[in-house]
Amino acid sequence: MNILPYEQEIQQCLSVLKNGGIILYPTDTIWGIGCDATNQAAVEKIYHLKKRTDSKSMIILVDEANRVMDYVKVVPEIAWDLIEYADSPLTVIYPGAMKLAPNVIAEDQSVAIRVVRNEFCRRLIRLLHKPIVSTSANITGKTPPAGFKDISAEIIAGVDYCVNQTIDQGRNLKPSQIIKLEINGEFRIIRK
Repeated sequence: MNILPYEQEIQQCLSVLKNGGIILYPTDTIWGIGCDATNQAAVEKIYHLKKRTDSKSMIILVDEANRVMDYVKVVPEIAWDLIEYADSPLTVIYPGAMKLAPNVIAEDQSVAIRVVRNEFCRRLIRLLHKPIVSTSANITGKTPPAGFKDISAEIIAGVDYCVNQTIDQGRNLKPSQIIKLEINGEFRIIRK
């Protein structure tokens, strides 16, 4: 069997995530801080580390488009086209979030979900069997880091596990586009 070069990193991340810890990891966009998106205490650790109020929700990542249905009551039809035809990482905010930690769900009961195409993230999520939180690796109000070298020592020291920076592969180095969907299929662009 061919062992992937980052398999050991994935196993370390899984151990931390399953035990309620938080990780610093490369996503399909910028470096992120993550945890099991169904674990309220783990999500709270991220809010504390980022010095962020929990009234501002966070993005969650899933490994496949059909997983969106596991965490959203109704997926508007347009969502499938947006996901399929997006040529860069796209986060979609859906109404009617469910089966997630309450502190990743916005006050209006919506949730921001991105279907990742990055193989490291997809494999990690697939093996965890749960979505993971993805929020920029910075203190709230500070500039999101463009690369690992820009992440503050406070963030690095504050996570339970930091993925080896050499796993930094195939990323955009900028945050995802964000679109908010309504039940009726209308949408608006939140971030380009």
